[in-house]
Amino acid sequence: METYTAMRHFADSWGMLAMLLFFVGSVLFIFRPGAKKLADEAASIPLKED
Repeated sequence: METYTAMRHFADSWGMLAMLLFFVGSVLFIFRPGAKKLADEAASIPLKED
């Protein structure tokens, strides 16, 4: 049970912090300036003809 308790403590503290930082980083990456142009280009890839 000692390993389970240690892993549970890690997940409750540092694991949650890592997930929160990943989420905030993802949101900031999506809403950064210039992202709309790149997203529009990526969305139009299937419609482009070779």
